[in-house]
Amino acid sequence: MSKPDELLVDLAALVESGQSNQMSLTVVTGGAVITGRLAPEAVWRQRVSEVLTDSDRLGQFAAVFNTPETNGPPAHLHFHVARILQGTMGIPETGGMYRVAIENVSAWTVGDFSYSDR
Repeated sequence: MSKPDELLVDLAALVESGQSNQMSLTVVTGGAVITGRLAPEAVWRQRVSEVLTDSDRLGQFAAVFNTPETNGPPAHLHFHVARILQGTMGIPETGGMYRVAIENVSAWTVGDFSYSDR
């Protein structure tokens, strides 16, 4: 997208202002389908920092995520408990942490997708 979808920016801003992590969203970006819940950037950064801090090999990278977020309208979506949909499965099964540039989202819908064997 040459210009970010204003509705999606507004949705991200509401997540940021409310500090809520309950908004489910599915996006298409770069040919990938990502589905999960949005988190405020500060919460997302803190969680990624915690995961890195707990790692013997990656702990040195944790500080990068402790920098304050930028001002202005959101430029990124911060997913947690998210999966990249591939065929009949989501990767990773337990959900991961993804950051997606809003300007790169080509399609989106409210809600997340899951699979069932039924």
